[in-house]
Amino acid sequence: MSAIGGAHALIIRSATKVTSELLSVAKDLVVVGRAGIGLDNVDVESATSRGVMVVNAPQSNVLSAAEQAMGLLLAQARNIAQAHAALVSGKWERSKWEGVELHGKTLGIVGLGRVGALVAQRAMAFGMRIIAFDPYVSADRARHMGVEMCSLESLMTSADFVTIHLPKTSETVGLIDAELLAKSKPGIRIINTARGGIVDEEALAEAIADGRVGGAGIDVFAHEPTTESPLFSLDSVVVTPHLGASTIEAQDKAGVTIAEQVILALAGDFVPYAVNVAATDISETVRPYMSLAEQLGKFFSQLHDSLPSCLEIEYVGEISGAGTGILTLSILKGLFASSTEEPVSYVNAPQIAEQRGLEIRETSSVTSRDYKNLITLRSSDHSLAGTLTGVGLRLDSRVVMVDDHLVEVPPSPHMLVVRNDDRPGVIGVVGVLLGEAGISISSMAVGPSPESGTALMVLGTDEPVSDDVLGSLRGDVGIFDVHRVSL
Repeated sequence: MSAIGGAHALIIRSATKVTSELLSVAKDLVVVGRAGIGLDNVDVESATSRGVMVVNAPQSNVLSAAEQAMGLLLAQARNIAQAHAALVSGKWERSKWEGVELHGKTLGIVGLGRVGALVAQRAMAFGMRIIAFDPYVSADRARHMGVEMCSLESLMTSADFVTIHLPKTSETVGLIDAELLAKSKPGIRIINTARGGIVDEEALAEAIADGRVGGAGIDVFAHEPTTESPLFSLDSVVVTPHLGASTIEAQDKAGVTIAEQVILALAGDFVPYAVNVAATDISETVRPYMSLAEQLGKFFSQLHDSLPSCLEIEYVGEISGAGTGILTLSILKGLFASSTEEPVSYVNAPQIAEQRGLEIRETSSVTSRDYKNLITLRSSDHSLAGTLTGVGLRLDSRVVMVDDHLVEVPPSPHMLVVRNDDRPGVIGVVGVLLGEAGISISSMAVGPSPESGTALMVLGTDEPVSDDVLGSLRGDVGIFDVHRVSL
């Protein structure tokens, strides 16, 4: 550890852990470069607090990951791994390992980001029909790609093969579960090269053993490394030890990209793939609002069930004349943070917006009426505004408007937005349901709407609200809509 004492840059792969303790020794460190995508081995929060930039190579393995998915797709269709194992063990079993053609089959892609789109292109070359589920891809964008969008349940009941390309979040863990597999097309085959845990391995193993699922090709597991899984004993399953990025080319791209990013960081230039610090030429007026802007983007995305066609961003106050480009990038970074399998950076956020058909309109005004500075986001369905309160170094984020209801509440990791009938007793219903579930309310604001006769509650909670509690809230006659927000 002492060897890093005088270093200005540290370049690592996945095996090296950059801890708070290590960073405390590296007094001169400017940048940590992770030659790859994942940052589980880097204490980004500690690095940020010490002013150390952290960069990665988010585009380095997308092609390799797509090819791995295609490899497992072919291996699953033709039983390649099983037939090889049988033959080298002295068994000539042509009839046992009869496969199926990909041509004419329907491939369902869950997550149509960069990797999913590459898989779609390659599967089309095999003559497959492509359907996809991704609420954050516009219908126009999908049609341009030759892909038919549908719901997840519809995809599972229609597809012969399904391939997963989603990020691992609280919303996607266990997404492919026993209930969904039971509703799926008989004989469906599942491919997962995204992240372990998105597919419930035990439920998948049961469905394969029961004959409801025809087989699986799995590259990622809930716990890694692992040498045990209920899937390993099944003849119709092909497994690999997380090889999606394990190609010579992907590793070379990661190395070159990180070298380029580190050079930029040491020179004090804009660093495209920085995950914690985006640029050095940011106005001191704007800089404090970057975190708020990203939080607003995350909040706004979770008010919607799918990506809106247009995002309107309004900057009011001193920030409007101080260079708001980095704030727009922060909003987009937050907006797409939980909706794509690829890490979202300040440089690729606009590209993702363009790829997914999101139109962005910006307006600004130096004249502020109610707040010194205000950031407002609008779509055809929802609106959201936030500001900073306090002076000097003691600035706190506040959400001050949701869906044109005036509120004032600090953003928190777990939040609920409840639209309800503006009558006595509804707040009590929400409080009782949360209390019975053992969930404490850490903050709350209520904004009535004199025009519509509805009210809006925005609550911060000490833990996520479960699906069961959400269902109970939505079932109350006085509650019109509920959104769970994680920041």
